[in-house]
Amino acid sequence: MLRLVLKIALVLSLAFPALAQELTAPEERLISLFETSRSSVVSITTGQRRVDPWLRRAEIVPSGSGSGFFWGDEGHIVTNAHVIQRAVRADIHMADGRVLPARLVGAAPQYDLAVLQVDLDGTAAEPLENGNSGDLRVGQSVLAIGNPFGLDWTLTTGIVSALEREIPIGNGVIEGLIQTDAAINPGNSGGPLLDSSGRLIGVNTAIFSPSGASSGIGFAVPVDLVERVVPQLIANGVYRPPVLGIRFDPRINQLARENGIEGVVILSVEPGGPAEEVGLRAAQRGRNGGLLPGDVIQQVNTRRIVSGDDLSAALDDYEAGDEVTLLVWQDGETREVTLRLAAP
Repeated sequence: MLRLVLKIALVLSLAFPALAQELTAPEERLISLFETSRSSVVSITTGQRRVDPWLRRAEIVPSGSGSGFFWGDEGHIVTNAHVIQRAVRADIHMADGRVLPARLVGAAPQYDLAVLQVDLDGTAAEPLENGNSGDLRVGQSVLAIGNPFGLDWTLTTGIVSALEREIPIGNGVIEGLIQTDAAINPGNSGGPLLDSSGRLIGVNTAIFSPSGASSGIGFAVPVDLVERVVPQLIANGVYRPPVLGIRFDPRINQLARENGIEGVVILSVEPGGPAEEVGLRAAQRGRNGGLLPGDVIQQVNTRRIVSGDDLSAALDDYEAGDEVTLLVWQDGETREVTLRLAAP
C-alpha cells in the first residue's frame, strides 16, 4: 500500500510540476533569506599539535569544528573564542567550495568572541548586514545558520525566547545574552543569529543541555556587543576597555526606568577602584527586601547614558588613565564627579 501511495505521489509530481513545487509566501521569504546569507557564513575546522610519545614527533591532528561569518570586506571572520581555543591551525570552508587557511587576529574570551582572517586573493567578501539587538523583543522570529555536527550550512528557525540571560564561561560570566529556541548544536558555535529580515542580531555561542544536543535553549552574544568588541580586536588584537570599578545589571536598570529613574544603577563598588576613590555609592536593600537606589550614572562627559550598553559604549572611547566626568543622580539631585579610569 505504501509503495502504491509513493508511486501515485511521484506520478502527480511529474504530471503537475507547478503544483508539486508551489511554495507559500513565508517559505519563499525564508528560502530567499537563507540563499542570500549562505555565502556570508563559513565552516571552521581546527587542529591541535600532538606529540607522539614513542616517536617523539609532533603532528597536527583535527580537534574541532565551528561556524563563523564574514565581517567587513578584508577577509575578517567572526567566530567564538572557544572554537579556536588551543588550536594551532584553523581552516575556513567557504560556500563556494574553497578551503583557506586562517590566522588569528584577536580574541576576547570574556565575551566568547574571536576574529580570524583569510586571504581572499582579490575576491570580494559578502558580510552580513548588522541589525540592532537593543530593540529585540521576546517572541520575534530568528534564524540560525551554522554547521552542526559537521553538517554544513544548516538552517534552523525559532523565536527570541528571552533576553538578558547570563551563563558561566571559563572563570567569568557572560551577561546580556539572547536566548532562543532555534536549534543550536555543537558546530553551530560562532555562526550568525539573524532576524526575519536577514540582519545579524547575535553570534550563537552555547546551548543548555545535559545531553550536549539541542534542547531548545540556546544563547547568542548580542550584535550591539559584537559591534563594540570586534573593531577593537581587528585594530589591536585585544579588547580591554577601561573600567569604573562598578557592577550593574540591565534588568535593574530597566526596572529603574519603569519607575522614572533613567541611567545605570550602581549595584556594587569594587574596593580600591575608581568609583570607590571618588565616593560613588551602591544601591542598598530596604527592610522589605526592595532595592534602594544609590548613585545612578546618567552621563559620561557629554554623552547621555540610558542603559548599560550606553555606558559600555561610552567607555570604549577612552583608555585606562583617562579622566571622565560623570553626571550622577541620587534622591532627585544630580552632581558631577570626575574620576580616572582604570585598566580591567
